Amino acid sequence: MEEVMEHSSHHTTAPEDRIPVFQKAVYSIGALVNQMQAAAISAMVLVLNLGLGMNPVLVGLVGTIPRLLDAFTDPLVGYVSDNARNRYGRRRPFMFFGALLAGLLFALLFQLHKQNSEIYNFWYFLVIQCLFVVAFAFFAIPWIALGFEMTPDYHERTRLQGIGNTIAQIAWLISPWLFKFMYTTKDVVQGARTLAIIFGVFIAVGGILPAIFNKEFFVNPPKPAQKSAKEVMAHFFSGCVIAFKNRPFVKLCLMTFLVFNGFMLASAFTSYVIFFYDFGGDYAKGGTLLGWFGTVTALSNFLFVIPLITWIATKIGKRNTFLITIPLSIVGYALKWVGYNPQHPYLLLVAAPFIAFGLGSVFTIVSSMLADVCDLDELQTGNRREGIFGAIYWWMIKLGQAAASLISGVLLNATGFNVALGGLQTAHALLYMRLCDIGIPIVASILAILIILTFEVTEDKAYAIRKQLEERRGKVK
Repeated sequence: MEEVMEHSSHHTTAPEDRIPVFQKAVYSIGALVNQMQAAAISAMVLVLNLGLGMNPVLVGLVGTIPRLLDAFTDPLVGYVSDNARNRYGRRRPFMFFGALLAGLLFALLFQLHKQNSEIYNFWYFLVIQCLFVVAFAFFAIPWIALGFEMTPDYHERTRLQGIGNTIAQIAWLISPWLFKFMYTTKDVVQGARTLAIIFGVFIAVGGILPAIFNKEFFVNPPKPAQKSAKEVMAHFFSGCVIAFKNRPFVKLCLMTFLVFNGFMLASAFTSYVIFFYDFGGDYAKGGTLLGWFGTVTALSNFLFVIPLITWIATKIGKRNTFLITIPLSIVGYALKWVGYNPQHPYLLLVAAPFIAFGLGSVFTIVSSMLADVCDLDELQTGNRREGIFGAIYWWMIKLGQAAASLISGVLLNATGFNVALGGLQTAHALLYMRLCDIGIPIVASILAILIILTFEVTEDKAYAIRKQLEERRGKVK
């Protein structure tokens, strides 16, 4: 195993490698759109169980099945984007039309009614969500790939992702209050219908802005040779196989899978622990604390966690930064055991800033590291595959979300939780919900640390790869 610390000379970013502020700002709106749809669905999906009485296992299925669809559509969209050639670029046309269609489908997603049967609501939500994830992939995958190629500089990539992830925290500032909003309207299901329309409009409008104003770095790469349909599919699958053979890429996928989906599994239980352990089934009081917990977490990311992570990464390297931030998030999860206190429920807020370091570092640093991995892939294969790499990476995240959705539903039933009991849940159920909430992300984070210790692409290696690529392209200054 390599030494834990990276011993790299520190490189400075050349002026021509800097991304203009306007370009960063517009790209960051795309980051907000990307996070808002995920945050909104995660918060609003509670209405299926707590508003419509849908079985938790069925709720888990509507979160799982669309992610399985992503297993094919995301890499395919990435491949198409990598190989598209037109005067508007490889990425932007897909982003434009994908955002418009995804916005419409999100508005339709929560148009549910209590008078419909459980099975009708299940199938309606499932079908619309499947259509939505396909449409949104046509925005998100090219947008992600665009971010990988906006600058060739190791540190500027981190700054771009840091700014984008900071702006994206607005989604997580808003989402904890969505259940509170839905609950305080005339009807929680009606509240979800209203919010879906609002967010649908935002996805459509916010998504087309980077499609219009962001510039592409690799505007006219060599045009792929004409292929038959059979050859296209063979090339597509071979590209996916090559991606999975890239060891640094696989390590980034696994590390993110563990950190992010450990968090998602915990989040599935956090709402229930707050509602039924801290407040005995009082949704109004529980919704307020849930809102403040999410707000403090996102505000911590927005104000100091992500800017601090970005700064540290440009000083000591990306891998070393993880070795600081992930242990801090473990401390946060452990503090939740003390924070869950019916007598002093707002003690839970103490844990929030520490937990913020986990996701804050993943979505800031890993996205930057993926751009470095795309350079390594070009050096090894001669092809640029930001679309496929971005698609597979985010599909791994979505697969984890699907697994988290399904597993959380099964585990919630296994704890003995029964929505019909309201605030009279058994002590056994309340204990096991807390253990799942705290223990799962801690174990996942420890495994992620073991993986990141072996990541090979250091700062010096990234700059050496860039130099070789520019020599190959004939662009050495």
